[in-house]
Amino acid sequence: MFYGKESNYANLNELEQAIKDYIHFYNYERTKSKLKGLTPIQYRNQSLVA
Repeated sequence: MFYGKESNYANLNELEQAIKDYIHFYNYERTKSKLKGLTPIQYRNQSLVA
């Protein structure tokens, strides 16, 4: 089980790719209300510009 998703990975490479995909989702696609509805990357970039 990986973050609520049951998956069977055929090998270590598939598991590694699933982890990389989730990290990308977490940083680039997931919006956060504490970050004013922005993704972590968007919020960080906004902070650097200001």
